Amino acid sequence: MQRILFLLAVAALFASGPAFAQQTQPMQPASPHPNSVNNRRENQQDRIANGVQSGQLTAGETKNLESREANLNREVRDDRSADNGKLTAQERRQVNRQQNRMSRSIYQDKHNAAQAHYGNNEVGQRRENQQDRIANGIRSGSMTAGEAARTENREQGINEQVRADRAANGGRLTGQERQQINHEQNGASQQIHRQKHNGATAPK
Repeated sequence: MQRILFLLAVAALFASGPAFAQQTQPMQPASPHPNSVNNRRENQQDRIANGVQSGQLTAGETKNLESREANLNREVRDDRSADNGKLTAQERRQVNRQQNRMSRSIYQDKHNAAQAHYGNNEVGQRRENQQDRIANGIRSGSMTAGEAARTENREQGINEQVRADRAANGGRLTGQERQQINHEQNGASQQIHRQKHNGATAPK
């Protein structure tokens, strides 16, 4: 009889083990909704960064996209500050519509005929390097959308100057033009560094 009771007690102990283990497991935080405003915003920035790095997005296209993104971020921030940190259902629908339009624009810009071309020369390599640094800043969040838009506006100006100078000189840059472009690229490089290290980060 004692042997039977002992076996029953052991069986009960083994049976209760998994249940006890389940109760003592720490609760896992709920994973954020993949379609939330913040997650979509981060996903769109990753897509822009990939387009910048691959050359599918020109400086002008990136400037326009990031300007729109900066405006949307400002709108979300203002709406949340007016509603104790939250968005109303109507505001969320409005932001979602704007994000849908942004998503379509990113896709169209990455798949149109416009591509970033730098050339296999010192000037071209520097322009490509600057774009890689901007892409990394966008992807990491160390550059806000507004900062990226301002930097790409500057890069677009340099690109247009290079194109105009080459068109006027049979596809080449004179020594003086090369020095001027290098000076402007130095300024852009310093701007990228400041923006990536100034403490301002993209909202998550």
